Amino acid sequence: MIRVLKEGRSSVQKVNDHASVKAAVESVLAAVEQRGDEAVRHYSETFDKWAPESFRLSHAEIDGCIAAVAPRDLDDIRFAQAQIRRFAQIQKDALRDVEVETLPGVVLGHKNIPMSSVGCYVPGGKYPLVASAHMSVITAKVAGVKRVVAMTPPFHGKPAPAVIAAMALAGADEIYVIGGIQAIGAMAIGTDTIDPVDFLVGPGNAYVAEAKRQLFGRVGIDLLAGPTETLVIADETVDAELCATDLLGQAEHGPNSPAILLTSSERLARDTVTEVERLLEILPTATIARQAWADYGQVIVCDNEEEMVAEADRIASEHVQVMTRDPEYFLANMTNYGALFLGPRTNVAYGDKVIGTNHTLPTLGNARFTGGLWVGKFMKTCTYQRVLTDEASAMIGEYCSRLCVLEGFFGHAEQANIRVRRYGGRNVTYAQAAE
Repeated sequence: MIRVLKEGRSSVQKVNDHASVKAAVESVLAAVEQRGDEAVRHYSETFDKWAPESFRLSHAEIDGCIAAVAPRDLDDIRFAQAQIRRFAQIQKDALRDVEVETLPGVVLGHKNIPMSSVGCYVPGGKYPLVASAHMSVITAKVAGVKRVVAMTPPFHGKPAPAVIAAMALAGADEIYVIGGIQAIGAMAIGTDTIDPVDFLVGPGNAYVAEAKRQLFGRVGIDLLAGPTETLVIADETVDAELCATDLLGQAEHGPNSPAILLTSSERLARDTVTEVERLLEILPTATIARQAWADYGQVIVCDNEEEMVAEADRIASEHVQVMTRDPEYFLANMTNYGALFLGPRTNVAYGDKVIGTNHTLPTLGNARFTGGLWVGKFMKTCTYQRVLTDEASAMIGEYCSRLCVLEGFFGHAEQANIRVRRYGGRNVTYAQAAE
């Protein structure tokens, strides 16, 4: 039986939160649509106190940012990017074009075609999220995208050198220092100085996620990556300090970041709550983490692994850290998650920053129907067909004609009939097709 020892904000409160976000996003996007660069400048100055002569960084400005980063930090960035590039290339190599003769004279196939232009949003209001530059820009470039636009907000009133360096080293073609809704709007809608893109990727806060949601259809989006979520699944084989550390390590992302402990040990559950409070007294980011834990933290106790799998799939968390006697059981049986971190030797921070998998993952329960960002998200799988013989065209045409008439599409049927007449030597009519 599932027992909830600690609950977060109610569903009603969450709905009210979203309503205010939705209205704010609609207003900003409408302004960008109507006033373009002027609106982007207005909201950048209003929200970020940032209004340079040009939001796009020049080559000299980019070089200056790279020069401002310590050599060891640059080496670390290059190491992380090498891991991400390597795994993205492995994923791309797993994709293949196909062509097969499905019937005599009938050839079907598909090609994997990179998108032409992509906008990569790299968050950076509270923290300069260097890793997000790797995850989006590198993966797009490995996929073969020709034009990759990268945008990030200013950090402490200026471009964040490490983020800009990461974007440049990853291969971004255009780099802009613009944040929030106005950045998403500029990339999707376009302005006099910024050409629109075909596809938007990247994590962000609730406003960024809502902006992507509202713009979906006008452009493609990777997924709705809102506030970071983490689910720790644990049993008595691990201790409360490890569980509390992994919960707070993600709660520090923002005051609305859910952090949930799911365990089969009531003792571990209670000890973890105590340990969380101890760590909040010493964690430098405790102000944010404490609010996230208070409003969005949960502790859930289950009777067994089967019950934990069912509850974890119901939650469908972005990150799932599994620390049990048999982590492979969860890999074999769970179906709804953004990414799994199996065993105590790994953790979400590894995936967030350096290990090689992508950290842009589904939130808000979207793991029920999508995975995270990967090289395939930047590619279109487009089909084609080829009919090689008269006999094949006439044979397919007869079936097609009858099926079109069945639906009442006589113009469609005639597309088939004319080929049956020309290539099969039969004078097919609408009436004959209906017989």
